[in-house]
Amino acid sequence: MKTVVFEAPGHVAVKEFEKPTIEQPNDAVIKIIRACVCGSDLWWFRGLSKRESGSVVGHEAIGIVESVGAAVTHVAPGDFVILPFTHGCGHCAACRAGFEGNCLNAKEQGSSGFQGEYVRFTEADWSLVKIPGQPEDYTDAQLNDLLALSDVMATGYHAAASAEVKPGDTVVVMGDGAVGLCGVIAAKLMGATRIIAMSRHADRQALAKAFGATDIIAERGDEAIAKVVEMTDGGADAVLECVGTALSVDTAIKCARPGAVVGRVGVPQEATDANATPFWTNVGLRGGIASVTTYDRHVLLDAVLKGDIHPGWVFTKRFKLDDAQKAYEAMDQREAIKSLLIIE
Repeated sequence: MKTVVFEAPGHVAVKEFEKPTIEQPNDAVIKIIRACVCGSDLWWFRGLSKRESGSVVGHEAIGIVESVGAAVTHVAPGDFVILPFTHGCGHCAACRAGFEGNCLNAKEQGSSGFQGEYVRFTEADWSLVKIPGQPEDYTDAQLNDLLALSDVMATGYHAAASAEVKPGDTVVVMGDGAVGLCGVIAAKLMGATRIIAMSRHADRQALAKAFGATDIIAERGDEAIAKVVEMTDGGADAVLECVGTALSVDTAIKCARPGAVVGRVGVPQEATDANATPFWTNVGLRGGIASVTTYDRHVLLDAVLKGDIHPGWVFTKRFKLDDAQKAYEAMDQREAIKSLLIIE
């Protein structure tokens, strides 16, 4: 089978591997039909974070269950499923509280190898999210919406949930990548009446508006903060931080009104002064790894099936698996908001 591997900064390759098999009772082997490139993948693609050469990549996919271990009873061969990047056991304290991204029994936080023809998915019994019917029952656009539920839509929703967005709130969304754009969707879904998207790129500004943003701010740093404070008469009720840089976190905190909460889902890559700043303004700072299975089952899958949300619009370019290098380059060079991989 073919799977994408990281070779060196700026370079991925498609290589042949043995098809995976069931190794543990809670495993499932899944045939991938669609996968994608994540913004967090760009950290190691750009050489900003370390990754072992030859390691398999990708953590977002939808597919068909091919085989299951003896302990898997909630899904069966032939089922159409979302593959969350999180692998919650479903019964530890973290999972029971709805934070399976921090599952206490997980062998590792997150997963990899989804950019391929097949993958062995661990903790399959609880974590996999079953989709009604089969792929042929859905349009191309619907399949993209479903794929977004494996990470970016759930992560954007986690930012809004962490920020405690409420009906009538004014919300600022930091970041115009796929997660930030899905954060706009989430804020609207939760009832925010004013959504300010921070974006400097026309194509992303347009998509943010289509998703429900009411205002766009292109400035950064102190200029952006001053504009938010002026527009909101003191700061936003909730801020979604979907980037992870020190500048983004600092800006997010300073855009919040006293007593507001910043929902932080951007993978942190730099040290920030976030620990010191909020004390003097009573601003809350929380967030982390998204609860993909929980959000999909309770809110997001139903919203997609009803046509209430369309997170698949973030996929602005599509590629075959053999063209994975081009898919990464398109995102790296901002030619695509998010690159879709069609597995044939």
